[in-house]
Amino acid sequence: MTRDSVERLDPALRHLAAARTDLSPPVLGAVRDSLNQRRAEAAISTDTVGIEVEQREILAPHGHRIAVRIYRGGPPPSPAVIYCHSGAFVLGNLDTDHRQCVELARRARVTVFSLEYRLAPEHPFPAAIDDAAFILEWVVGSALELGVDAAAVAVAGSSAGGALAAGLAQRSAAGLLPTVGYTLLHQPVLDDRDTPSKHEFTTTPGFDADAVRWMWLHYLGDRVPGSASVPARSDDLAALPATMITCSELDPLRDEAIDYARRLMQSGVTTQLHVFGGTCHGFDSLLPDWEVSTRLFEWQAAVLRQALLPG
Repeated sequence: MTRDSVERLDPALRHLAAARTDLSPPVLGAVRDSLNQRRAEAAISTDTVGIEVEQREILAPHGHRIAVRIYRGGPPPSPAVIYCHSGAFVLGNLDTDHRQCVELARRARVTVFSLEYRLAPEHPFPAAIDDAAFILEWVVGSALELGVDAAAVAVAGSSAGGALAAGLAQRSAAGLLPTVGYTLLHQPVLDDRDTPSKHEFTTTPGFDADAVRWMWLHYLGDRVPGSASVPARSDDLAALPATMITCSELDPLRDEAIDYARRLMQSGVTTQLHVFGGTCHGFDSLLPDWEVSTRLFEWQAAVLRQALLPG
C-alpha cells in the first residue's frame, strides 16, 4: 500500500497493511489450504452458546451433495436466512464465515442456513448460484420439518457470497425462486466492470485489484458476463426486496456496492447503505472481536429482526 493508504487505514488494521490475497493459478491450492486451516481453527474457538448448530448434506439435482450448516437462534417457526460465504468464488467452505453466521443467528433470533457451494475454477458459473438456489428452494419446501417460517426468508452473503445472495434476490423477483423478503449484502462482489476504486486500491489488504481480476476470470471461465452472472448488469432492480449493503472505504469493491445501492434507491427499493471508514475488505473476519465488527453484526441483526420478526 502507499503511505497515504496505510494512513487511511484504522490503526487497528495497520498491522495487516502488507497482507495480500493471491488468486493466481500456481498458488490457488495453497491459498485455499491456508485459509481453510485458519478458519477451521477460528470456528473451533467460536462461542456458540445460545444457538443450536447442525450440519447436513443435501442431494442436489445433478447428483452432488451440498453441505449445509444450520444455526438455530430462535424458537420455531423462526425466520430463515440463506447465507453464502465469502471467498472470491474460489475459496472457502462452511468454516469461512462461521463466526458471522453465529452472530446473525444469535443476535437476530433467526435460523441461518450456510451452504458450501461448488467453487470455481473447477466449477465456474453457474454452479455456485445454482447450488444456492437449490438450497433456498429446499429450505422453503421443507419449512415445516426445519422449523422455519416459509413466509419470512432472507438471503445474505459476504464478498462473492454477496453476489450469490444478490443473484438469488434477482431470481426471486423474476418469479424463478420462492419469495425473498430481505437482502443483506456485506462488501459484495457485484460488477465485473472497471470502477475508480478498482484502479485506486491495487495493493490493499484483504483484497486488491489483482485478486478481483483473477476472481472474475476463474468464475466466468469462457462465458460472456451478463445479468445472470453479474448482479450489477441487471437493468431492472425495481422488484427487489428491501436491502442493506455494508462495505469498506479502502476496498476495490467499494464503488460497485455504492452504485448498486444508489440504483436500488432510484428504483424505489428500500435500501440502507453504510461505508465503514478506515476499513479494508474482510475486516470483520480479520478482527471479529473489534468494536467496528461488533457494530456491523449488531446492525445486520437489527435490520433482519425488523424485516422478518413481527411486532
